[in-house]
Amino acid sequence: MEKEFNWKELGFNYLKADFNFISHYKDGQWDEGNLVEDDKITISQGSTCLHYGQQCFEGLKAYTHKDGTVCLFRPDQNAKRLNESCRRVLMPEVPVEFFLDACRRIVKANKRLIPPYGSGATLYLRPYVIGVGDNVGVRPASEYIFGIFVTPVGPYFKGGMAPVNFITSDYDRAAPMGTGAAKVGGNYAG
Repeated sequence: MEKEFNWKELGFNYLKADFNFISHYKDGQWDEGNLVEDDKITISQGSTCLHYGQQCFEGLKAYTHKDGTVCLFRPDQNAKRLNESCRRVLMPEVPVEFFLDACRRIVKANKRLIPPYGSGATLYLRPYVIGVGDNVGVRPASEYIFGIFVTPVGPYFKGGMAPVNFITSDYDRAAPMGTGAAKVGGNYAG
């Protein structure tokens, strides 16, 4: 990505970054993970993330402060919530220190994509865990991927937030004992 940015005009959209982070879980443990340039992953057609919703994600932002330092806002809380979601959908947890180190590595590797102080833009991090491997039956995957991609973004609501009066009683976001408290993709569909 050799693009110069008008930081104040960025939307909340995906732009390919220089590096992504990928770690594989196999035989009961996570590998050390790698920074990769490719923004594509290859998984089996039988992966549980595709058929049984065995996946979760988080979202956090890296900000540039006035003094030039770059900070993440409470990434330990994102790690905790990711692990709560992992437990809910029967996936292995990502150790908190490993999560934090992966966040540091991915931010440092994509330093040129961190918007400057005062621009209103940030570097968005999207950590995720997905169940992969060959599975046809309903059971947890034997292997997993923990990944983080990043992208520079502007504000989610570019013109600010305007309140909307909207109530629906046709749907429940969270069924009793369901996944409503977990950050899983199915909670955002339809």
